Amino acid sequence: MSDKTSDPTRLSPLEAAKRNPLMLGLFLPIQSGAWSPSTAPRGTSWTFDYNARCTVMAEKLGFDLVFGLAQWMGKGGYGGEMKFREKATDPLLVTAGLAALTERILLVSTVHILYGWHPLHLAKFGATISEMSGGRWGLNMVTGYKKSEFEMFGLEQIEHDQRYVMADEFVSMMKRLWSEDENLTVDGRFWKMKDAFVAPKPAGGKCLLVNASSSGAGLAYAVRHSDLIFVTSPAGANLDAACEALPAHNRKIKEAAAAQGRDIRTLINPHVICRETEAEARAQYDAILRHQDPVAAENFYRTFTGGDQTSWKAATREQWTIGGNVHIVGTPAQVVEGFMRLKQAGCDGVQVNFYDFIPDLEFFGARVMPLMREAGLRLDAPLAAAA
Repeated sequence: MSDKTSDPTRLSPLEAAKRNPLMLGLFLPIQSGAWSPSTAPRGTSWTFDYNARCTVMAEKLGFDLVFGLAQWMGKGGYGGEMKFREKATDPLLVTAGLAALTERILLVSTVHILYGWHPLHLAKFGATISEMSGGRWGLNMVTGYKKSEFEMFGLEQIEHDQRYVMADEFVSMMKRLWSEDENLTVDGRFWKMKDAFVAPKPAGGKCLLVNASSSGAGLAYAVRHSDLIFVTSPAGANLDAACEALPAHNRKIKEAAAAQGRDIRTLINPHVICRETEAEARAQYDAILRHQDPVAAENFYRTFTGGDQTSWKAATREQWTIGGNVHIVGTPAQVVEGFMRLKQAGCDGVQVNFYDFIPDLEFFGARVMPLMREAGLRLDAPLAAAA
């Protein structure tokens, strides 16, 4: 890979992505079953090869970023005949592998930083992947909320707001390791280090920082540290309801960031089901529900609506079975209209997922993205055409 980070006139990958009126990301299916506990026919796979194909295709189509979530599941995953999400790869290692296969797209890894990590670990690993990718790596910081996950690591579950106090110290120390050019000694409340040092530094002195928060403590952390925030609809996955609730939610985040002199972009996660006709798209939606694994679907729904987090509470069991935070179902023109509505509701980008990823992504690239450019939501051309 050529060294593109030394050119002072070159925009950072994040700044290049922010030129688009609507940022566009792909939520990678690195867990078996992806987002839908359903056995309706599809080829979606958790394997690295499949996710690499999705990522390379997304880059060629002009997507700005790909993102993988992290989870820690016991045998059988969420259960049912399909053992939903039992198989899951690690997003930090997946994005490192994707660095050598891509040139432009941002690569975002989710890490549960309170599950035994030290800031020096992630500062070093992040700086390494940043160098491997030409400054394209980002960290989606999560604190964890499932008691079962903490117990896997032999830990007691930490109280909700306290998790963000700890995250603030962790990320502050990590950022100092990325930016300061001397040995660093810190005697913190939760982590300590003596004469710690990281070199090389990430491009621009830091890596992209992301998180998904809805609570007061989580948003207070996010506006101090994050460049991107993955928001969730306070009103569930119905597009009409979401677009009524999101303007106030987005406004609250951006006003809090502005009060600290920071410019933060918000992205939301639509599950997109797009076909040539609305009837075909609705038929696919119904097929996913009709073929749901009832045990897996129930466990998935109960887990995400039963924790001490504030996100996802309004989504119904049916909406969780489809997956994604907002559902956009219809023709290519209707999908673009849905994206436009989310932008008007204050979202700066969408992080899409699909049911059958590769064919759905191919159709999206051929039929939806040209309409997004016509609508003024995207200013870029596909990578191959831009060379």
